[in-house]
Amino acid sequence: MLSIACGRITWPFRLGRQYFSVYAGVLLVARAAGRCQVNKLSIVGAGIVGEAAAQIIAREEYCRELMLLDVQGELAQGKALDIWQAAVESGSDTKVLGGAKAEMLQDSDLVVITAGVPRKPGQSRQDVLSINLPILDGIMHDINRFAPAATVLVVSNPVDVLTYRARSLSKLGRSRVFGQAGVLDTARMKCFIAEETGFSARDITALVLGGHGDSMVPLMRYCQVGSVPLSHFLSDEQIERIVERTRKGGGEILGLKKVGSACDAPGVAIAQMVDAIANGRNRILPSVAILEGEYGRTDIAMGVPCVLAEEGIARVIELPLDAQEQAMFDHSADQVARDIAEMKAL
Repeated sequence: MLSIACGRITWPFRLGRQYFSVYAGVLLVARAAGRCQVNKLSIVGAGIVGEAAAQIIAREEYCRELMLLDVQGELAQGKALDIWQAAVESGSDTKVLGGAKAEMLQDSDLVVITAGVPRKPGQSRQDVLSINLPILDGIMHDINRFAPAATVLVVSNPVDVLTYRARSLSKLGRSRVFGQAGVLDTARMKCFIAEETGFSARDITALVLGGHGDSMVPLMRYCQVGSVPLSHFLSDEQIERIVERTRKGGGEILGLKKVGSACDAPGVAIAQMVDAIANGRNRILPSVAILEGEYGRTDIAMGVPCVLAEEGIARVIELPLDAQEQAMFDHSADQVARDIAEMKAL
């Protein structure tokens, strides 16, 4: 039904998933209307990554209510209020609140964990494990208490190990507890390919598997530009430079910024995964999932292509790997397995 006002301007009306209004006889497109399957979403960690993700999630109206939690409660409140006001200006009805109380997690449908200390120059992901592990344990305790049915998306580093830990502390299956890494790594690779080739990033497809860090496995055989294999445009030396730069992508930004790690690209990566879940899009996105025999591995968290839908991971996709790719994947898995063993020893 169309709701029309008197005079030259109509009230906004909706057709399908799009809002419209009319001014002086001209039809104006206001904004797309999301289906928004998520009623309440909570982000634990109001640092630069959590804040970046919250801005997009609120603006795009991926949930009806967004909680931003942090041990620094007033900081979280201030950022939440700022984000809420920006969302209002963007035409979003998402309500954004911030604070420090774990009770704010109550009845969350989806919880994104970004809390923890960021890497500093010279630190490895393992260096921060001893600090971030007890932080994650405390968060999972609060989730189990106040939102035991919530889907959990782990972003804090080292993400492979912490995703494994979160799943072990949760009462839910692997489809509901997983991590973000591959979406970001793939975006970095696409950026570097676009820079090297001069082609539009929109025409580039790429895929990164394995652990998040130096042992990641970029599958160059699956990389294409406009459906043409990347090897048609770049030499082996150029491709190897892209691979190495992708592996060290986070460290490159950290070294250049001096203070603070990457935030905007991780925020977008989180928002993509949230969108896939909130709107049931059945998107194929690389995610850190608990493997149950896929790629010859069990009882480990690794980055693999997954179908993300309303229920979380709807399916883990097992790609055929050649001998070299499988060897790289196994090397990455061995490294993650050692990290998990180190975590269990703490």
